[in-house]
Amino acid sequence: MPVKAQNLSNHARYVPLFHGVLLAMLLVNLVWAIRQVIRLGSAEHWVGLMMALAYGIFFAYVRRFPLTVQDRVIRLEETLRLQRLAPDLAARASEFTCDQWIGLRFASDEELPALARRVLDEKLTDRGAIKRLVGTWRPDYLRV
Repeated sequence: MPVKAQNLSNHARYVPLFHGVLLAMLLVNLVWAIRQVIRLGSAEHWVGLMMALAYGIFFAYVRRFPLTVQDRVIRLEETLRLQRLAPDLAARASEFTCDQWIGLRFASDEELPALARRVLDEKLTDRGAIKRLVGTWRPDYLRV
């Protein structure tokens, strides 16, 4: 388990080599490919530009696909947790959006039922706003 306690301000996952170094390298490659097409414009340079764009698309989706799976798992975990902690509220589980589940996942077991009711009753949909309502943070160190 990490030494630093997780909270609202530091819970997002940031991987320096991926989010910083690789992204910078891809951007430099894209700028270089655009420059080469403008200066020389041969078919070879157009292929280089196409590949630079393909790398950018790959970069975006290699992050998005696992996050989508993580969101589905969060929805399942939180549905099961709500069934355990507030069986009366579990019947309304289908009313929650994925963003609401993601916001609620950091609420402690003690506060989840009341916060879940509030989210549904007040139709709160912004995951960031829901996370800010969490009083006792339940960390998740297994983020994608």
